[in-house]
Amino acid sequence: MKKELLMGTALVSTLGAASVAEAVTATMSGNHQTGLEFDSPSGGTDTNAQINDNNFTVSLSETTDGGMTISSSFKLMDENAAAGDVDAGFTLAFTDGSKLDVINAGNASGSHAVSIPGSAGAEGVATTSTNAAETGLDFATGSTVQGVEYHTAADFLADGLKMSFSASTDSGANSTVTYSVDSHLALGATYVTDLGDSTVTLGGGISEVEGSKTATAVTNDTNGYHVGVSAVTGDLTVAVGYADGDKAGIALTSANEMTGNVTKIGVKYVTGDLTFNVGYSAGEATDNTIGTTGGLTDSKEVTSGSVSYAVASGVTAILGYTTMDAEDEGNTTNGGSAWYIGANMAF
Repeated sequence: MKKELLMGTALVSTLGAASVAEAVTATMSGNHQTGLEFDSPSGGTDTNAQINDNNFTVSLSETTDGGMTISSSFKLMDENAAAGDVDAGFTLAFTDGSKLDVINAGNASGSHAVSIPGSAGAEGVATTSTNAAETGLDFATGSTVQGVEYHTAADFLADGLKMSFSASTDSGANSTVTYSVDSHLALGATYVTDLGDSTVTLGGGISEVEGSKTATAVTNDTNGYHVGVSAVTGDLTVAVGYADGDKAGIALTSANEMTGNVTKIGVKYVTGDLTFNVGYSAGEATDNTIGTTGGLTDSKEVTSGSVSYAVASGVTAILGYTTMDAEDEGNTTNGGSAWYIGANMAF
């Protein structure tokens, strides 16, 4: 009888604990975008394909008695990968408006990259796999999962200013022939102010990343900076940005390092249910095998545009077009053009 009573007490205690643990507030969000892409590479064969972008995210949050909010999230679906994205850490939001991201927190420099308008479609132009030129402002913002990022409250030091500081440490894994990030330090800031009828946003960041690999010593670890500005006047948004830096272990080969820069310009205009986007990005890079010097210039010039129409609440039809001119080691390579027609459903 005592055993049954003890088991019953333990069960009640367990259920009670479970009840407390399950009190976290959960919300769901995501999107389903699908459409057709028509790709016309220069010097290649025209192709077409269905392009899907499916995302399903669960967000979790709860507030302590002291007013601090603890939150996290995970993806059940990330594009076409059913395994999803489960590497998010925790965010602690404090009563003064500041926040602390812990575990796989990311890079503070990348958090403050100004958004530059471009095509809202899912089209893309493939170029040769050895072209190291970048087209994004945040290409030099690596980090490890063992990191934190602190976000100040709004109006930090000055009205309209927010800043972030981040750091990550060595994961402890042994170096291999593949370059791996060991640690980073980064700083980012965003300043928002009114200028006449316009709302102006200034953003920028700087990051220093240390890494390692066996055999050949790394001469240029990933580091760099970016700056950008956007102005919103009524329904019109105009933005421009610039980034410069070095990157080791670049995607085209883990044994390469490069020095490069990116310039981006974009315009967005909203009228009724229609949104028009136009963007231009130019990137140059000189890449070499890690530990060596020399090399010729790689480049990409990407111009894109799109028209989006709000068909219904959460449903948007999209028509996009992108064209690219590319050079690899100073030689013209397979750029081309692509266009996309599809729709996105968000919830």
